[in-house]
Amino acid sequence: MGTVSMQNLAQVQMTTIVALILFSIIMVLVGFYATKRAKTVEGFLLGGRKIGAWISAFAYGTTYFSAVIFIGYAGKHGWDIGYASIWIGVGNAILGSLIAWLILAKRTRGMTHRLGAKTMPEFFEGRYGSTAMKVYSALIIFVFLVPYSAAVYKGLGSLFVTIFPGADIMIVMSIVAILTAIYLVFGGYVATAYNDFIQGVIMIAGAVVMVFAITYNPAVGGFSTGFAKIKALGDAAGNTSLTNWFGGSNWKFLAYNIMLTSFGTWGLPQMIMKYYAIKDEKSIKQATVISTSFALIIGVSAYYVGVLGRIFVPIAEKGMPKDGFDMVVPQILMQALGNDGSLITTIILAVIMLLLLSASMSTLAGVVLTSSSAISVDLLPVVHPNIKEQHKVTALRLLCLLFVAASFLFAVTNITFIVNLMSFSWGIVSGCFIGPFIWGLYYKKTTKAGAWAGLISGLVTVVALTTIYTITSGDFKVAMSMSPQFGVCAMVVSVVIVPVVSLLTKSVPVDHIKSSFGIETGGR
Repeated sequence: MGTVSMQNLAQVQMTTIVALILFSIIMVLVGFYATKRAKTVEGFLLGGRKIGAWISAFAYGTTYFSAVIFIGYAGKHGWDIGYASIWIGVGNAILGSLIAWLILAKRTRGMTHRLGAKTMPEFFEGRYGSTAMKVYSALIIFVFLVPYSAAVYKGLGSLFVTIFPGADIMIVMSIVAILTAIYLVFGGYVATAYNDFIQGVIMIAGAVVMVFAITYNPAVGGFSTGFAKIKALGDAAGNTSLTNWFGGSNWKFLAYNIMLTSFGTWGLPQMIMKYYAIKDEKSIKQATVISTSFALIIGVSAYYVGVLGRIFVPIAEKGMPKDGFDMVVPQILMQALGNDGSLITTIILAVIMLLLLSASMSTLAGVVLTSSSAISVDLLPVVHPNIKEQHKVTALRLLCLLFVAASFLFAVTNITFIVNLMSFSWGIVSGCFIGPFIWGLYYKKTTKAGAWAGLISGLVTVVALTTIYTITSGDFKVAMSMSPQFGVCAMVVSVVIVPVVSLLTKSVPVDHIKSSFGIETGGR
């Protein structure tokens, strides 16, 4: 911060405040506008299953990428791995978006319509005829997704504290929580989806402007000059892999992160719900292209900017960036755009700030909506089978409010147990769900026992590997650092074990299969 004058900082702060006020007004107005379409459970959760291609695609993309990718992942992996980290963004676009939409969207939309499923736990109950499976999967969502949402606040707070030195990070995070709660509680998925579209436009504009503004900053001097500078800095630090496009000695770590962050979306309920809500198959084709393009722009932009951190951020002890990995991207932005005092660069910085705010709020809304439905739609009817529709909607609204508050409290209290859950949450949730979900869509002979094997194995795999590595290393932090590898292992085990157990156990009744797949549907 020493390189940014007080006058320039004041201008950045004023522009940021104006942008925040305008952004907040728009988000709240959209929430009130969408209230009329959120009067039923299906309307609140899925927008009546009438969401178009552009809205669905942007809802998927903005839920995929939160501020964590810019502040956490891009800052750390760009610093450690260098230009090869850009492959994570490419992998997210191709594997986590394009292939995911091609393989999952049409089947998911069709089967959830036939089963009348509005949530992932309801899909499991309808597909496999098991209420216990619905309860179990709802608990997995609640236990691991609510703490995960706390991570969203962390990345955003780093940038705000950089722009507003001395600001209370709790105030920053409370603003995000309140705004998200208002439009989510009033408008449900429709408000979330419409706001996601607005936020997505801001994210694309901010990402493109950010790449060019930083690349052609005098400190970088363009793409080729920047590449040469990173190579020189890497060589000086003894890290010759920074300009190796395949990661050099880091290729295994890179591969695990690509697989976890890309294939992980195939089993995350907050991502899968976007397929439930899209209105028709024509929209699916359009959304596939739009979503992939969005992911490519955001993913590549984030990791590319992270790579340039070594040009702007001093190296501290043991090759670490000064002030830690979470401050790499904020320091890049402030030094590249907060120095010259021009109105244009100040506006650019404000747009990028809104990019990160948008990414955080959209991800938070998607996770909270999924978590609240796990209780009100999946667990509450088990306890009170005759609960009325309007009471379910009321419960959804109250639980959304409760879960936003809970994620906020988890973020500010920094409880060790919660932080540990955050490290493993993505891998556990996707590891539990990916096998039973994909095989349930495509393989008619998938049995209830096979699905249970997948649901349980995801959790058991991560817990077992964590225990083993903690005991052998004598340090739980070592196990935490291996969470991407554990998540990938959990997903692989889940995908493999489901068909194996299904072949060895009692088949599902023919009538149930027909009701799930439909007479005209293919499959084996």
